[in-house]
Amino acid sequence: MAVPPSAPVPCSPFYLRRQEPCPQCSWSMEEKAVASAGCWEPPGPPRAAVPCFSVTVEQDDILPGALRLIRELRPHWKPEQVRTKRFKDGITNKLLACYVEEDMRDCVLVRVYGERTELLVDRENEVRNFQLLRAHGCAPKLYCTFQNGLCYEYVQGVALGPEHIREPQLFRLIALEMAKIHTIHANGSLPKPTLWHKMHRYFTLVKDEISPSLSADVPKVEVLEQELAWLKEHLSQLDSPVVFCHNDLLCKNIIYDSDKGVNVVDYSRYPARETQVQWLRYYLEAQKGTAASPREVERLYAQVNKFALASHFFWALWALIQNQYSTISFDFLRYAVIRFNQYFKVKPQVSALEMPK
Repeated sequence: MAVPPSAPVPCSPFYLRRQEPCPQCSWSMEEKAVASAGCWEPPGPPRAAVPCFSVTVEQDDILPGALRLIRELRPHWKPEQVRTKRFKDGITNKLLACYVEEDMRDCVLVRVYGERTELLVDRENEVRNFQLLRAHGCAPKLYCTFQNGLCYEYVQGVALGPEHIREPQLFRLIALEMAKIHTIHANGSLPKPTLWHKMHRYFTLVKDEISPSLSADVPKVEVLEQELAWLKEHLSQLDSPVVFCHNDLLCKNIIYDSDKGVNVVDYSRYPARETQVQWLRYYLEAQKGTAASPREVERLYAQVNKFALASHFFWALWALIQNQYSTISFDFLRYAVIRFNQYFKVKPQVSALEMPK
């Protein structure tokens, strides 16, 4: 089968087009997006009707259910000519690409929700967010929903790796696109924070249903409760704006569309301060439309690095829940331990950062 050099994974991809002044992006709206730090939930019904099919796709045997959906969405395709490609990088949902032409120009992505992910996601809100982003040119076409998933448009591109994202021409595009998404408001309403509500809900699940089986490598529930209280108190004082955000901008979630591709560079570290400052300046100037002052950049630098603590804590809790319920082959427990360890490692230095007045 003909596939791109590195195809999108079933997470929350950003699509970057170098040729366009305002690159196209896409957000496939997993729980990572819905439960995002500083994310908000737009009120009201979906902006447009999306077909909903009474089809359930088996997680362990996706193809039959996927082909039933394809018959509805692409009735002109001959079943015997439909090709498929399974994406295996995702650790939350399962994703299958269906197409008939080698170039995959018309391709339907069938995403099947992971086991018990309803504990983490408001699926109705997910569809509303998807449509909202599409209306602003920041998401692919949503073709339909079904009993345990949805189908949407495939956009070709190269999934970036850690070795790519220090390239200035690429992280500038990422900064510009994030600034664009962060300015989206539904019906002119102000965004409402959901971070602490989601975090407390995750913690409650861990405490009430998972804690008896926790590994000795995971901090005690009492410690997690104390840290959660500290996080809320410390971060709530930063006066950080609440925006509609991506919240899971991993390298593989960034899809770059370019005929020439990217150069490989040696990158295996969290971005250094110098790189972050340059990136944040691009972001602020795209958001404001004017030059950013050193004070504004320094203030955002402190906010970003302090909220990185919440990211570590949030995804560690998420991983503990996934470890309990997910059927995807991934070491969620090890991932949770890694995120908790990083949280406690950087907490002293990050919490000491001062916010410019």
